[in-house]
Amino acid sequence: MKFTRILGVAAALAAASVMAQEAATVTPAPEAEPAPVVALEADNTPATFGDAAAGATKAAACAACHGLDGNSADPQYPKLAGQHENYIARQLSLYKSGERNNAIMLGFASTLSAQDMRDIGAYFASQKVVPGIADETLVTSGPNQGRKFYQVGERLFRAGKPEQGIPACQACHGPTGTGIPGPYPSVGGQHSAYIATQLTAFRGGAVWGADKNANAVMAGVAANLSDEEIQGLATYIEGLHNIADAPSAEAVAEAAAAPAPAPAPAEAAPAADGAEAAPAAEAPEAAAPQG
Repeated sequence: MKFTRILGVAAALAAASVMAQEAATVTPAPEAEPAPVVALEADNTPATFGDAAAGATKAAACAACHGLDGNSADPQYPKLAGQHENYIARQLSLYKSGERNNAIMLGFASTLSAQDMRDIGAYFASQKVVPGIADETLVTSGPNQGRKFYQVGERLFRAGKPEQGIPACQACHGPTGTGIPGPYPSVGGQHSAYIATQLTAFRGGAVWGADKNANAVMAGVAANLSDEEIQGLATYIEGLHNIADAPSAEAVAEAAAAPAPAPAPAEAAPAADGAEAAPAAEAPEAAAPQG
């Protein structure tokens, strides 16, 4: 009797277990159709040669800082006119990857494809840089006393400073600052303030790029430059340009000889008869040399 009762309890437990398993069975809902996949251009899609016409449209967003033709008005933004296509494309790719740190440029570059970068580079490469004026102020003390600031830079640009391991800048950037196409940018005519800022950063060890993309050449070149030498280089480079791009002597003479524009008519009563006319303003002095 006792054994029978135990069997009865076991049977009841087994039945309850089966009922619990049946109650816990869940029928899965049918899976939803997957969202359509839109193929995006891969970041590493090979780019062809840049199209300047296409780049003119794509570069519209650059105009606010760099100017419509790549000649920026604000010296904190570099001039891009005349810069090499490949160099611009490389810098944009470094901004996009974060290997060159600039929050503003990261925002612009993050949406660009490799072809966009080449097209933008081709557009700015087709423009002509407008050089500035080199600083003729005399250095009043120190090892460069008596030299003009641009002459300090000219000496370094053309001959370097071998005793301190500073090579001549023209070895990579060319005698007119147009640079060797590829890794060496065109620097002639660039804003002196921008050049000075970058040289100071390089002197502090700044390197653009990481790992195999790193370019530490300028960090080594600028390591031993003084503040005065950086300023001299910067102002010399700002005035540096190809003589073929300079206005002709005839154009300069014609501009100097041109009469001063007539002043706007004054609203006051005319001068009395017989009063001498005011002398015309003298022509301005010749601009400082442009390197």
